[in-house]
Amino acid sequence: MAEDLVLDTAIRDWVLIPLSVVMVLIGILRYFVSKLMRSFQVPDPKIVKEGQVIVRARNLRGAANFIPPKSFRSRRVYFSNEENGLLFVPKGQAQNAQAQMFSDPNIAMDMMKKNLSMIIPQTLTFAWVNFFFSGFVAAKIPFPLTQRFRSMLQNGIDLSTVDVSYVSSRSWYFLNLFGLRGLFSLILGEENAMDDTQRMMQMGGFGFDPSKSLSAEKDGLDIVQHDWALPKFEHRAEAVLKKLVS
Repeated sequence: MAEDLVLDTAIRDWVLIPLSVVMVLIGILRYFVSKLMRSFQVPDPKIVKEGQVIVRARNLRGAANFIPPKSFRSRRVYFSNEENGLLFVPKGQAQNAQAQMFSDPNIAMDMMKKNLSMIIPQTLTFAWVNFFFSGFVAAKIPFPLTQRFRSMLQNGIDLSTVDVSYVSSRSWYFLNLFGLRGLFSLILGEENAMDDTQRMMQMGGFGFDPSKSLSAEKDGLDIVQHDWALPKFEHRAEAVLKKLVS
């Protein structure tokens, strides 16, 4: 049977609140440091043009049924024609995104700066939490949880008799690490707030590959089955009016 613990108010004052405040301050400081380390790069006009073409083709697929069939066919030929279509990429002109990234030292340097601005503060903060606050039960969640949450909420406490709703200090650190995006969006703005989950996802990427995106958009545009929705509007309007009158 799980034991009910009485949490000392000193744990709240000297563990829970300081840990939360430090995580918020480190996140804000890391944002400004990464902003200072960021180097300005002039975007490649070719990549910008290809990105705009992809957006236009995606809008055409989404609104295909709201234009006449002849207009849709002419636009599809304009985009996916294998002679001079905007989405057609010859086999010999396909670019390798990884090779393009490693050929430009500025891209590799920016990626290294972003990774260092994330890894170094995380490592130091985790060492600080593990040294000073290891083994503390910092908080209790006000609703019951299943045993599957034990490994997530009680990291560093090897006691199976403690109720799952209690949160250890180390788990509280991880919850703040991955759950402060909403607070950062209020402080820094929605566009500037990025949690560590998104940063880790970006670490695995090697840049934008326009040739693959163009080919995928061309394939998606080729398989679109056009069904003009305008002739059906009268019948739908008539059916709606009949329902309103009856």
